[in-house]
Amino acid sequence: MRHGPFSTRLDHAFGATIRCCAAPRRSGPDTWLNTEMIDSYDQLHELGFGHSVETYRDAQLVGGLYGIQLGQVFFGESMFSLERDASKVALARLVEECCARDIKVIDCQVASTHLAGLGAREVSRSLFVALLRQYAKREPALKWVATTG
Repeated sequence: MRHGPFSTRLDHAFGATIRCCAAPRRSGPDTWLNTEMIDSYDQLHELGFGHSVETYRDAQLVGGLYGIQLGQVFFGESMFSLERDASKVALARLVEECCARDIKVIDCQVASTHLAGLGAREVSRSLFVALLRQYAKREPALKWVATTG
């Protein structure tokens, strides 16, 4: 990743990232993200709760993800990739940032073999609820700013 064709940025193109996530997929024409939801996520971003990690090749946005941070929990909402491995690069950067920011839990929402292969593990509902009680807080984190990536 450090020597590959991609670079990453944080909270630089939240609106573009969520709109790319909302674009129809190869698997079908529908998307779960409608205009009202996107507007709500944009507001959460402005309030400091919504964050994005973007992957670029040169100056072009080619992948990324967005989610919501509550205290020490990051809830990953969606990701997209226009080039092979671009979303994986964004996820790896997210993990780095979460470690640097003392975020204890990344909620991937849906278990998959793809995410398991990247190190995710499924937890029981009771453990998840306990983790939320311990780590989820309502203070916004404000914009993520990074000097490297």
